[in-house]
Amino acid sequence: MTERIEVRLNGPKPRLIANVVAEMIRGGLIAYPTDSGYALGWRSDNRKAAERVVRLRQIEGQHHFTYLCRTISDVSRYAKVSNWAHRLIRQLTPGPYTFVLPATTQVPRNHRNKRPSTIGIRIPEHPVVQAILDTIDEPILSSSLIVPGMEDEIFDTEDLYDAVHQDIDLFVDAGYCPLEPTTLIDLTGSEPRVLRQGQGVVDF
Repeated sequence: MTERIEVRLNGPKPRLIANVVAEMIRGGLIAYPTDSGYALGWRSDNRKAAERVVRLRQIEGQHHFTYLCRTISDVSRYAKVSNWAHRLIRQLTPGPYTFVLPATTQVPRNHRNKRPSTIGIRIPEHPVVQAILDTIDEPILSSSLIVPGMEDEIFDTEDLYDAVHQDIDLFVDAGYCPLEPTTLIDLTGSEPRVLRQGQGVVDF
């Protein structure tokens, strides 16, 4: 049976977070809470986990994954960031925003949007995610936990666990986590463009 770890939203215990990270290092696929709902997470070099997510969500050729970074200094390895984009990201993060940026050659082709070659980047504010990123000390890949046949939003973590536990290796339970999308901002041009208005306030 898939292991389930219950963590406190504020001040998650380092021992429990270390167990989560150990599972990811072993090649595991986890379900965990973020500032936009529960998501699937795995190490960026774990191709098998990425393939499992594609099968689970049935998103072949339709979706690119999002890199979750601890700070803006982690972003430049995976994305080309102009000076003005850097200033905007610094202004808005950490927080509920996803930024579309040109991908660097460090990003595998199957993790990018093909035309143009872009990726999604987030610097989340959620304390559990920040604890995971601090402990693993590298960006991780993420995909929203919405699978075919499952309602768009399941409020009860018991129901969510029942729906996905056979397809993952670890479920990180921090209680209720509403499915509220991030604000999606395109930073590939000469100025920012809001592609989706979500939680994040936009005042530029």
